Amino acid sequence: MERARAGNATPEPRLEWHTFDPTAVFKQAQSRPEGLTSEEARTRLAAVGANELAFSPAAPWWRVLARQFASPIVGILALAAVVTLLQQHWVDAIAILLILTLNAALGFTQERKAEKDVRALQSMTTPRCRVLRDGSETVIDTRDVVPGDIVLLESGERVPADVRLVAANALQVDESMLTGESFTVAKHGESLPEGTPAQEAGNIAFAGTFVSTGRGRGVAVETGARTALGRINALVQRPSTVTPLQQLTHTLERRIGLIVLAGVVFVFIAGLVLGNDLATMFRTAVGLAVATIPESLPIVLTVAMSFGVSRMARRNAIIRTLPAVETLGSTNVIGSDKTGTLTENRLTVERVWTVAGEVDLTGPGAHERQHGALVTEVLRIGALTNEATLLSGSEDEYTGDAVDAAMARIAVRCAAVTHEERSREALAHQPYEPELRCSQTVHVDAEGRRTLYVKGSPETVLEASVAIATPDGNVPIDRELVHAANEQLGREGLRVIATGSRMLDADEEIGDALAAPAGLIFAGLEGLTDPPREGVAEAIEACRRAGLKVMMITGDHPVTAMAIAERLGMDSRKAALTGAEMATLDDDLLTARLRQTSVAARVSPQDKLRIVECLMREGNVVAVTGDGVNDAPALKAASIGVAMGRSGTDVAREASDVVLTDDNFVTIVSAVKEGRVTFSAIRKATYFLLSTGAAALVAVALSVFAGTPLLFLPVQLLWVNVVTNGVQDIALAYEPGEGDELNRPPRDQREGLLSRTLWFRAGITGLWMALWVLLTFIVALRLDYDLDHARSLALTMFVMFNFFQVFSSRAEYKSVLQLKLLNNKPLLFTSLGALGVHWAATAWPVSAGILGVTALSGIEWLACVAVGSSVLVIVEAEKAVRRFAHRRDAPHPRLRDS
Repeated sequence: MERARAGNATPEPRLEWHTFDPTAVFKQAQSRPEGLTSEEARTRLAAVGANELAFSPAAPWWRVLARQFASPIVGILALAAVVTLLQQHWVDAIAILLILTLNAALGFTQERKAEKDVRALQSMTTPRCRVLRDGSETVIDTRDVVPGDIVLLESGERVPADVRLVAANALQVDESMLTGESFTVAKHGESLPEGTPAQEAGNIAFAGTFVSTGRGRGVAVETGARTALGRINALVQRPSTVTPLQQLTHTLERRIGLIVLAGVVFVFIAGLVLGNDLATMFRTAVGLAVATIPESLPIVLTVAMSFGVSRMARRNAIIRTLPAVETLGSTNVIGSDKTGTLTENRLTVERVWTVAGEVDLTGPGAHERQHGALVTEVLRIGALTNEATLLSGSEDEYTGDAVDAAMARIAVRCAAVTHEERSREALAHQPYEPELRCSQTVHVDAEGRRTLYVKGSPETVLEASVAIATPDGNVPIDRELVHAANEQLGREGLRVIATGSRMLDADEEIGDALAAPAGLIFAGLEGLTDPPREGVAEAIEACRRAGLKVMMITGDHPVTAMAIAERLGMDSRKAALTGAEMATLDDDLLTARLRQTSVAARVSPQDKLRIVECLMREGNVVAVTGDGVNDAPALKAASIGVAMGRSGTDVAREASDVVLTDDNFVTIVSAVKEGRVTFSAIRKATYFLLSTGAAALVAVALSVFAGTPLLFLPVQLLWVNVVTNGVQDIALAYEPGEGDELNRPPRDQREGLLSRTLWFRAGITGLWMALWVLLTFIVALRLDYDLDHARSLALTMFVMFNFFQVFSSRAEYKSVLQLKLLNNKPLLFTSLGALGVHWAATAWPVSAGILGVTALSGIEWLACVAVGSSVLVIVEAEKAVRRFAHRRDAPHPRLRDS
C-alpha cells in the first residue's frame, strides 16, 4: 500500500514497455524467463507494496452528523430553541427541537448512502493468478504479484497486473471495460515502434481486462496504483461535485439566514428603544425567527426528489443520490459514451459488397429477401471459418469473438448456412492469427469435395486471391475496384472483413498447420458496425428541442464515431476532436473546440475527465453517460453521472448518480423531463414558503413599530409553518408537470432557486398578506377584542391566505383555472384537511389553550375566506399581464450545434 499511496502523490516517470524487445523487458524488469525466486518476490513486495488499489477512507459518522448542523438556518433555529428553553417556554422549544432532529436525520441518512462510491473497483481484481516462481508454475494471491513476475494467462482469466507479453498464442483480450470498444484485441509479444500510444499497445495486457481466447505469457511491469486501472482509480478518488440544487439551496439558506438575523436584531433593538421589556422582545425575536425561516424546506426538497425518484424508476432510471433528480432537469449538455449507450454494443453485419454491387442488410425484411448467389457465398464463408458457438437454448445468440458471432448470426438469418452446417466438425482449422491477419478452415461437402474458406483483412485476402467471383463466373481480379470498395465502406465507419475460398485438389495434402492461403477466389467484403440503438436518433432530436446539446465522447476510432454521429442526426460538420489533438490544446482552446464539435474520439479516461471539467468550468450542467471502467472518472466528476445497468461495470454504476436499467439513451430524455418537473415542484414549494414567510416577517416587524402586543406567539407560528402550510408545501412536491417541459430551454444557471418572476410575485403577495394580517389584528384590538381573540382572528386570516396562496403556486405562468383540480389530489386533500385541523384546534379547549387561541364565529370565518382569496386574484391578474406582454415572443432559441 505504500507504493499505492506514493503512486497517487508523485508518480515516477513511466517506461514505454511496449517499445522494448523481450530481452530488454527482462533486463529493465530485473527478471528472467523462469521467473523470480520466492525471496526476490518477498523483497519486492516489501519495497513496492501490495498489488491492490488505494481507496479514500469514508468520513466518520460523527463528522457526517456534524455537517447537518452547518446551515445558517439550522444555527438560527438552534439559537431560538436555546432562548425558548431559557425562558421555559417548553412547547415552543420542543417543537423547534423536533424540526431540527428530523432535518438532521434526513440529511445524515442520505449522505451516508453516498459513501459507497467507487468501492466496486476492488471487484476488478482477481483474487488468484498463475505466475512462475522458482522456475515452476505457482498459484498466488493477486495482491502478491510484483514487478518482474512472469504471469501466465489463459482463456477465461482476468489479467492481474499490467503485463508486457513476451509470448502469445491466438491471445484475444476483452478491453471494453477500459476502452469502451466492442472488439476483442489481438495480443502479441513483439516490440512496437516508438510513438505508439500506450493504450493501443498490442503487446501489453492491462490489469482488470479479460482473456477471451488463447494463451499468453509476460512480465508484470506495473502493479497496484501504477497500472492503467490504478490510474483510473486515482482519478475517481476525488470529492463528489456539488449539484446545482445544492448550490442554490446553500445560497438561499445563507441569504435567508442573513436577512432573518438582521431583521431579528433590528426588531429586537427597535423594540427595546420603543420601551418594550426585555422578556417580551426576546419572545418577539424568537417568534420572528420561527416565522421567517422555512423549517420545512429540507423536508420539501427530500419529498419532491423522492417522488421524482419513484417516477423515474417507472421509466427505468434508478436514482442513487436524491439531488440527481433535479440535476437532470438542469442539464444542458449530455456527454454520452458511444458503445452500449448510443449503440447496441453488438457487432452487426450491415453491408455486403460483391462485384455485382453493395447490399444493405439493415431494415425491416432485409434478412428474408433473396440476395443472390454472390452475397450468399460471402455470408457462407464468413460463417464457416468461424469459432462462434450458439448459446444453449437460443436460436440467434452466439458466444465467442464479436466478429465471428456477427458473421454467424447474419449468415443463419439470411439462410446462407444452417446451424447443422456450422456445427459439423471441420477437416482443418486455423484460428485468426495477428501475424497472418486471417483465419481459414477446410470443410468437406456431401460429395467429398474439400473447400478452403478464408476470411481476414482485405489486404491479406486480396493478396492471396487470383480471381474474383462474378455472376458469370470467376474472372481476373480488379484490385483497384476492391480497394475502392474497401475505402468506401471504411469511410462509412464500418469494419471491413474480406472473404475468399478455393476448391482443394483431390491429391492436395493438409498438414497439421495450414499454410498461408494462396490461389483464392475473392468472394467479397462484409462491413460490420455496432449499430445505433432504436429510438436514439429521435431522443437526440428531442434533446435538441429541449435545448440540450448531446456530445459523443468515445475511445473508438474517429471515422467510426463520426459515422454513427451522422446516422443519429448529430452535428457532423466539424471533424471529431481526438485525444492527440487535445494534447496540443490548453484548456481555453479546448473549450472553444468543444463548442464547435459534437464528437470526441480516441480519448483516454484522462481526456474524458478533462472534457467534462472544461464543459463544467464554462458554466454548463453536464450529464455524462457510460458503462466501462474508462468512464468512471468522468461519471464521478460530472454534474451527474449516468451508468448502464445491464451492460455497465460495477465501477461505472458505483461512480454514477443514475443507473439506467434498460441501458437506453432514450430513457435519459424521459429522466430529463422528470427532473424538470421535480425542480419545478421544488421551485413552487419554495415560492410558497418564502412568500408566506415574508408575510410573517413583515407583519411581526410592523407590529413592533405599531406598538401592539406580540402579534403571534412562537408556538402559533410553528403551528402555521408545520401543521398548515407545512403540510401544503409538501403536497406541492407532488405537482405533476405542465406538459411543455421538453419545449422549454434549460433553466438559466444565473437564476437562483426562484426566478425573477417568482421573487417579484413573492414580494407583492407577501406584503399584501402582511398588511391585511396586521390590519386585522389592530382592528380587532380597537374593537375591544381580548388579546387571544384578536390573535385567533389574525392567525386564521393568515391560514386562509396560505390556503389560497398554495393553489396560486401550482403554476408559474399558467392560470390556476387551466389546471385540473384533481391533478394533485394530495394538495387538495391536505389543504382542506389543514383548514379542518385548524378549525378543530381553535374549537377544542385543550388545543386552544396550548396554542393561545379561541373559537371564531361563522361570520368571522367567512370574512377570513373573503379576504384570503384576494391573494389568488392578485396572482392571477399578474400572470395575465405577463402573458399579454409576452404574447408575441418567439419560441426559445435552441442551443447552437456549432
